[in-house]
Amino acid sequence: MDWDIAIKEFITLWVVIDPIGTIPVFLAVTAGLSVSQRHSIAIRATLIAGVILLFFIVGGQVLMEGLNIHLESFQIAGGIILFLFATTMIFGDGKPATEQKLFDGTVTHLAVFPLAMPSLASPGAMLSVVMLTDNHRYSIEQQLVTVAMMCAVIACSLALLLAAGPIQRMIGTAGASIISRVMGLILASVAVDNILSAVDTYFQLGL
Repeated sequence: MDWDIAIKEFITLWVVIDPIGTIPVFLAVTAGLSVSQRHSIAIRATLIAGVILLFFIVGGQVLMEGLNIHLESFQIAGGIILFLFATTMIFGDGKPATEQKLFDGTVTHLAVFPLAMPSLASPGAMLSVVMLTDNHRYSIEQQLVTVAMMCAVIACSLALLLAAGPIQRMIGTAGASIISRVMGLILASVAVDNILSAVDTYFQLGL
């Protein structure tokens, strides 16, 4: 294994998956739940996110090329979805209203949305794993390195989410609500930046 490449890919995937940035979202959507429920949500969310990203590593490029979809189109669509989710964090309750309605006493819905998607397996993360495993540029060995680094980042995400309980006790419900709104604003900015970047790349505007 080329450790320089492995470390570079780990850093890239860490940035796009953003385990630390997921903590405020996790605290916001699990406010008021028991420790066992929070742990169950964390485990399910990271497993689902890992499976989603693995799917895009294996078949994302083939799927998009088969449907003649540009990577920029995928990035714009993902940015729009991420922006809509961000608005629920900014203008909703401390726990976004949409997730409140979806929560039915099980952890399934919260684990899938918003934690697995779009927080961990974000549009940017999906796009990144597709580009890092481009069949035209990278060998099977290099793609396996990407898979290993992705799994490492997901494992780190799980560890951070499992340790989020003490953080919640420190900041309290009001703190989690504030963090949720601030994080929503950041997510909205990231979403707009993704859209502008895709438009710039597609039209070669040189912004």
